[in-house]
Amino acid sequence: MIIWLVLLPFAGGVLAFALARWGRVIGLLTTAGTFAVGLIFSAQIWQNGPQRYLVGGWSVPLGINFFADGLSAVMLLITGGIGTIISLYSISYFAPTARKGEWSENDTFWPLWLFLVGGLNALFLSADVFNVYVTLEVVTLAAIGLAALAGNAAALTASLRYLFAALIGSMAYLMGVALLYASYGLLDFQALQQVVQTDAPTVLALSLMTVGLLLKTALFPLHFWLPPAHSTAPAPVSAALSGLVVKGSFYITLRLWFETFYGQIHFSAGQLLGALGTAAILWGSFQAVRQKRLKLLIAYSTVGQIGYLFLLFPIITATTSRDVVAAWAWSGGLFQAISHALAKTSMFLSAGVLLKAVGTDEIKSMRGIAGHLPLTTFALALAGISLIGLPPSGGFVAKWLMMKAIIGSGQWWWIPVVTLGGLLTAGYVFLMLRYTFLPQEANHPFKPVSPVMQGTAFALAVGAVVIGFRAKELITLLNIGMGFPEVPVLENPGL
Repeated sequence: MIIWLVLLPFAGGVLAFALARWGRVIGLLTTAGTFAVGLIFSAQIWQNGPQRYLVGGWSVPLGINFFADGLSAVMLLITGGIGTIISLYSISYFAPTARKGEWSENDTFWPLWLFLVGGLNALFLSADVFNVYVTLEVVTLAAIGLAALAGNAAALTASLRYLFAALIGSMAYLMGVALLYASYGLLDFQALQQVVQTDAPTVLALSLMTVGLLLKTALFPLHFWLPPAHSTAPAPVSAALSGLVVKGSFYITLRLWFETFYGQIHFSAGQLLGALGTAAILWGSFQAVRQKRLKLLIAYSTVGQIGYLFLLFPIITATTSRDVVAAWAWSGGLFQAISHALAKTSMFLSAGVLLKAVGTDEIKSMRGIAGHLPLTTFALALAGISLIGLPPSGGFVAKWLMMKAIIGSGQWWWIPVVTLGGLLTAGYVFLMLRYTFLPQEANHPFKPVSPVMQGTAFALAVGAVVIGFRAKELITLLNIGMGFPEVPVLENPGL
């Protein structure tokens, strides 16, 4: 079962490339099929616990291994579910090829998109640090190709900047892997956990790998490549980059810090990542408030929301065991990643709908669009509610758990960060919605937009709110195999 999560999207990518005119059908069937396999596989993990698959039958340390626990299962479900929605949206977004023999934006999108999904699934299943490097490169190459899809000067410049940043991040990560292998002769996450020490080569290895991953995650001040790349790409690509791709490198950072090196990392290192997360929250949110273009506002919002993910690092590294405070931080940080993936994907897809209707993503040009596209406007509002952290959304559950962890750990200095970040988020969400309710300009008619595009964006926004009511099940799945105690959550958040 586990191998199909990787083989299916890669095979679909090859078919979409070879049979370009059928790319849309292949893409939708492949992502939907991958999601179905992910659901079945996650049910197996729920019932039986973590699973390991030996590729070729060779065990550690000789063979390639796939490993999945609750965290892997959740990331696979998010990738499969959002991936299917993006595929459905993209069928209407990209125009089919006009004439036989031509290679269009539509033909290029589908193989790259399926390779991206396959790379992410392989990343979430990889059990050793070198296979992670390989899968990161697959994801990066596909993502850069997708970011350049528009083909204009701005998109190509942004993609080139993304490429340079990704190469530097990859080299840093690979040098860290080489140092680890030279020191221990092992690459498997769990095998390394048994032998790693805090000597200078190991500390340097972890530092290099972390810096490389933070660059790919776009944590402040390594975020410079993200806003132009996300804002100039087509809407489905922007949604995938923000909702899924940046979560891949964050996932590996979690594995390194809280699995392989857990208990070996100094308190000050966690505080440093928390400080960078704070800077990301404040700077990204402040820049979002200043933007005049909708997609650029949403891109800077991603910079800010990524910062929340790194507030779990100072709390967990300060604990001596996987106690309830660490469990609150772990659950809150991961719930933030899930709710952000749903809300931000919805926002970028909604921005694509508005761009199709208005012809530009200038916020001031959105006057009166709420009356023409009420469902899309409602989707933006629901996604914004989750980003702000208002009940009963998934964002509220994430921030509630995070605040409990902050208070429980005694690290009160993070409380103003979460509070001020929420206020700034409310500011740019209000800015984003304000013009949609103003009277429409008489000389600016709106174009019709596919109901499928509107419906898919709305479905994800609803999902970002509904997961707040299913927090208990999600957190239980997240903790399978991680050793954190069960934490109480709100059964009916906000009610």
